[in-house]
Amino acid sequence: MKKLTLIAGPCVIESEQMVADIAESVKEMTERLGIDYYFKASFDKANRTSITSYRGPGIDEGLRILRRVKESVGVRICTDIHEPWQAVPAAEVADILQIPAFLCRQTDLLSAAARTGRQLNIKKAQFLAPWDMTNVVRKVEECGNRNIMLCERGTTFGYNTLVVDMTGIVELKKLGYPVVMDATHSVQKPGGKGTSTGGNREYVEPLAKAAIAAGADALFFEVHPDPDHALSDGPNMVPLDQFEGILQRVSRIHEAVNG
Repeated sequence: MKKLTLIAGPCVIESEQMVADIAESVKEMTERLGIDYYFKASFDKANRTSITSYRGPGIDEGLRILRRVKESVGVRICTDIHEPWQAVPAAEVADILQIPAFLCRQTDLLSAAARTGRQLNIKKAQFLAPWDMTNVVRKVEECGNRNIMLCERGTTFGYNTLVVDMTGIVELKKLGYPVVMDATHSVQKPGGKGTSTGGNREYVEPLAKAAIAAGADALFFEVHPDPDHALSDGPNMVPLDQFEGILQRVSRIHEAVNG
């Protein structure tokens, strides 16, 4: 049976010690459960709601921290890039380059990421239908990279609201690449708190379970030891001390579907 793949970590690097602790904790969980794990954290959140919101330590310090975590904890790394010039330095550390949903149609960004040869996790924009990702995939393929994952993270539904249509998992899989379900960003309320994004983490686990049942190959979670005091994405992040229970329950569904 193929392993469940997990991409998980805090939204943004808040400190070197914090990301190392989270990476170590989740690594231990995934080793117990037989899950294929990539640690995720952002060195810069360039798409925060407010100009005053915390963005992260920046690319130089952020990549130094991620490299240190990779070497000391022994995990593979996923991080997102927002501009084409970031692709090469990020690829020197990250095993997966993540393309943010808002930027998934940016040809120069996709091309730069594709040319690194790294695996790409491309998030489907909130304003795109699943089949619209065909053109996104073609841009990457034209650069000679077929090491692609496609990520569902919800679709805009009116103001400050996202909805997840599980038939989108099926449609994305028709494009011929593994599909990731971003269970935490899918419960966001974009801009819902005025100067920041809201969310409802109680829906994270049901969405993750439904996505695996619908055929998703991987799951994406943002986790934090104290989400209510996190510097980014707190309302939709999963408390670290609850995460293993969620993984256990999701893993049972994965085994049932793929066993």
